[in-house]
Amino acid sequence: MYVVAFLILMVAELGYFKLADRLNIIDKPNLRSSHSVITLRGGGIVFYFGMLLYFLLFKFQHPWFLAGLTLITIISFADDLKPRPSWLRLCFHVVAMGLMFYQWGLFEFPWYFTILSLVFCTGLLNAFNFMDGINGITGGYSLVVIAALWYINTFVTPFVDSDFLALIAIALLVFNFFNFRKKAKCFAGDAGAFSIAFILVFLLGLLIIKTGDFSYILLLALYGVDSILTIVHRLMLKENIFEAHRKHLYQIMANELKMPHVVVSAIYMTVQALISAGLIIISSHYWYALAVLVVFSVGYVVFMKRYFHLHSK
Repeated sequence: MYVVAFLILMVAELGYFKLADRLNIIDKPNLRSSHSVITLRGGGIVFYFGMLLYFLLFKFQHPWFLAGLTLITIISFADDLKPRPSWLRLCFHVVAMGLMFYQWGLFEFPWYFTILSLVFCTGLLNAFNFMDGINGITGGYSLVVIAALWYINTFVTPFVDSDFLALIAIALLVFNFFNFRKKAKCFAGDAGAFSIAFILVFLLGLLIIKTGDFSYILLLALYGVDSILTIVHRLMLKENIFEAHRKHLYQIMANELKMPHVVVSAIYMTVQALISAGLIIISSHYWYALAVLVVFSVGYVVFMKRYFHLHSK
C-alpha cells in the first residue's frame, strides 16, 4: 500500500511540475532571496495530496481537519499564483483553524483555550512560512518532526492512526527528492509551507490534548526560537516585521557564512532531532523545556553578536 502511495504522489508531483511550468509558477531570485536561480514554486502541494490520499484510502478519517487543510492550501496556492490581500489570507486561516479546533474537540474546553490556540497556531503557521527559504529546510525539518511523532505514537502514547503519519512521511520524501539537493527542482511555496505547518500543528494538538503535556511543543522548538527571536531582533532594529528579510539565523549561515543550503538544513534537522530525543528520554519535561529554551536563546544571541555584522555590511 505504501509503495503504491509513493508512486501516486510521485506522479502527482511530476504532474504539478508540468502545470507550474505552463502557468509560470516560479520563484525569481531577488535581493532578499537565499537562492540565485529561477525555480518552480509550490511543489509542497504534494503534502495536501498526501493527506487527501490518506482520507480516501483510510475510511475518511478527520474530515474537519481535511476541510481546514483544503482552505489553507487553496488560499496559499492562490497566493503563490498572485499575492492576495493579507485580510483575505487571515480570513481563510481563521476559518481553517476553527475547523481544526472542532476536529480536536477544543470547543468543549473553556473559551480561552480557543483564543490561546488561535494565537499559538497562527504563530506556528507563519513561522514555517518564514523559515521556508533554503533547499531542504522545510521538508527535512518536517520529516524529523514526523519521525519523533511516530516514535511517540508507537512506543509512548498512541494518539493518531499510524497510517496518517506514514502518508505524510511519504509525501515529505517525495518533496525532499526534488528539494533537498544542491540545485532544487522546486520550492515548497506558500502552499507547501502552510499546509505542512497545518498538518504538524494538528498532530501536535492531538498529542497535547491526549496527554495534557504542553512541553511537546519542543518538537518544533528550533523553528519557534529562531522565528520569535528574529522578530524581537527586528523590532529592536525598528524594522517592519511584516516585510521580507534575510535576518534569520539560517539565512546568515547560508548567505553571509556561505554554508551550503543542504548543510544548513542538515544542521537544523540534527539539532531538532537531538531536542526531540531529549524530550522523549528525560522525564522532567518542563524543566527540560526551560533548559532548551534558555540554551538556544543564549546561543542565538551569541551567534548574532558574532556574525550579524556580516549581514549589516
